[in-house]
Amino acid sequence: MGHDVDHSGEVEHVSGSVLWANLHLLFWLSLFPFTTAWMGENQLATIPTAIYGFVLLMAAIAFYVLERAIIAKEGRDSLLAQAIGRDWKGKLSPVIYFVAIPLAFVSPWISSGLYVFGALLWLIPDPRIERKLENRKE
Repeated sequence: MGHDVDHSGEVEHVSGSVLWANLHLLFWLSLFPFTTAWMGENQLATIPTAIYGFVLLMAAIAFYVLERAIIAKEGRDSLLAQAIGRDWKGKLSPVIYFVAIPLAFVSPWISSGLYVFGALLWLIPDPRIERKLENRKE
């Protein structure tokens, strides 16, 4: 048996736990259109804004679980484990969402601002994985 990761960094073989973690993430991601529309239709009403934050939080947790499942399959020396390092974005995002959910009952606008801030964190490109791929090719 060779490596489970090809040189592109994509996982070639997955375990049942990776498949379940991926399905878990996809479930929460599938709720985004509904919760986004509900929040928009109700002009940032408290309950839809809080539930939107809950879906964001659950997707962030599911993403973390998927990362950990892949690392458990590939090993602590895997490309993913090396590339994510301390994973400050992955740790900060759930905290932002967790704080924003109860704030929706104080001010849905503050919660929405925190949700936007959490999204903007991820818009900044993270060159770690690409750098690790380039180093691995050498």
